[in-house]
Amino acid sequence: MMMTKPTEEQKKAIIENDKRHDNQFFYAVKTTKIFCRPSCKSRVPNFDNVTIFRHAEDALEAGYRPCKRCKSGGSRLPDEEWIAHVEMYIKENYQKPLTLDYIADHCHGSSYHLHRVFKSIKGITPLEYLQQTRMNKAKEYLVQTDLPIKEIGGLVGIPNATRFSTLFKENNNQTPSHYRKNNKKKVLKDEK
Repeated sequence: MMMTKPTEEQKKAIIENDKRHDNQFFYAVKTTKIFCRPSCKSRVPNFDNVTIFRHAEDALEAGYRPCKRCKSGGSRLPDEEWIAHVEMYIKENYQKPLTLDYIADHCHGSSYHLHRVFKSIKGITPLEYLQQTRMNKAKEYLVQTDLPIKEIGGLVGIPNATRFSTLFKENNNQTPSHYRKNNKKKVLKDEK
């Protein structure tokens, strides 16, 4: 397996999406665990996280997935596998200010395609899934910690306390304070 750091010429080819370098090398991004062709129109990666492979098979063997956008694996990545990758990305990054465009870009697809495929497989949109992930994590913090509600909002990617409380109430039919009070009582009761 041949893997190296990118040369200046390879970096230039990636930045310029130069098709002439396709099939000469593939670049893999450690943070997304995806590999692309030099001509891929995805966001230019941080080159500190890039590894160069001579063949797509080498990148696959190293545990990277082919890019949905440039079909670097030679065939199309199955939708289920792509959506599983998107789910993992959201679970690992829900604390960040994510948008549909940002998620799609990091997962190497268009926002329109991501929205459509995610909804057809999961039954909810990617942003609804992000909201669910944030609310589930907030519930854990509310019951398991004594952190202020504003701080919990920040920890789950919603730094505006009013917005966090409003979203929490919309999703759970109770305010974060009531949720904490009711569920802490339940935990204490179960422990007796």
